[in-house]
Amino acid sequence: FALVFAVNVHCALSFAVDPASYAGGFELTGVAGEAATRGMGVAFLMWNCTYPLVIWRPARHRALAGVVLAQQVVGLAGETAILAGLPADHAALAGGIMRFVAFDGFGLAVMAGAFAWLLLAERR
Repeated sequence: FALVFAVNVHCALSFAVDPASYAGGFELTGVAGEAATRGMGVAFLMWNCTYPLVIWRPARHRALAGVVLAQQVVGLAGETAILAGLPADHAALAGGIMRFVAFDGFGLAVMAGAFAWLLLAERR
């Protein structure tokens, strides 16, 4: 959970602090593109508010860990649906979304493994 949290927060802060460097990857330009990219950074920060308690005391916050996993599933499903609906002539945008899909798929696998390990450890 801590690894995914760290990468998510880094991404969120990057989008919020330096949106001009990332807006083009979403085929966004100008002030509106920077504002939209900054908004994505803020949304990522909001999404990650659930992680610290799970990282701090995972056994005590099992239900919250389930929420984090559900958030990850929703993100991965949504990104996959967006990617599937893109027309073929948006390679840059598709590439950016594919990076999110890959990271969120990896993050889900890692966190689900950690959650399963926690549940097994508690049963022993």
